[in-house]
Amino acid sequence: MSNTTDETGQRSRNRWGEGIRLRTEILDAAGRLLSELDGEDALTIRGVARAVGIAPASIYQHFADRTELVQGLLEHEFARLQVLLDKADAQADPEDMIGRVRAQVFAYGDFATTHPGHYRLLLSATSRQAPENPPEPLMKILAMFATAFDRCRQAGHQVRLPPDRCAVMVVVSTHGLVALAQPRTATVPDRLRQNIEDLLTLILG
Repeated sequence: MSNTTDETGQRSRNRWGEGIRLRTEILDAAGRLLSELDGEDALTIRGVARAVGIAPASIYQHFADRTELVQGLLEHEFARLQVLLDKADAQADPEDMIGRVRAQVFAYGDFATTHPGHYRLLLSATSRQAPENPPEPLMKILAMFATAFDRCRQAGHQVRLPPDRCAVMVVVSTHGLVALAQPRTATVPDRLRQNIEDLLTLILG
């Protein structure tokens, strides 16, 4: 890391071209704080700046205010979730279309249970949008699931609903299952996976 920290705990000025890196560090720190705090309402510019080791003014070079920071974090977390779903798909047997769907839905459920603060942030943003106009990041997640179910259909598997409706059912049902599973315990992921298996059995013939 080319940035240094002085004796006061403040980082030295970023060199030319490192602004994007600092923005990512700010979002990573905000994500870590979100895991420790009780929801996004407790997230502050000053707290994030302290976690990164910079002055609050440095954050304003990347985000106009707290609302813009939270929006940036939302997009950051959706992107992270997309990476997890892509990774789950890549690690599954490429010829096993149902297995690929299962792996992606498991990854989605695991994210929800292991990062509850981040998952709540994603859902709270979704709930603020009109139902007919969901946020773009959520549309990307739904498109990933729809593509996965369409692959199953093209491979000859029975799919009881159109792929886009299957995607919505998975997201909505997983949200409900996660809500029922709270508070978290060591057995929640296993129970959630079994419930997801049951859900996929209902969707896929």
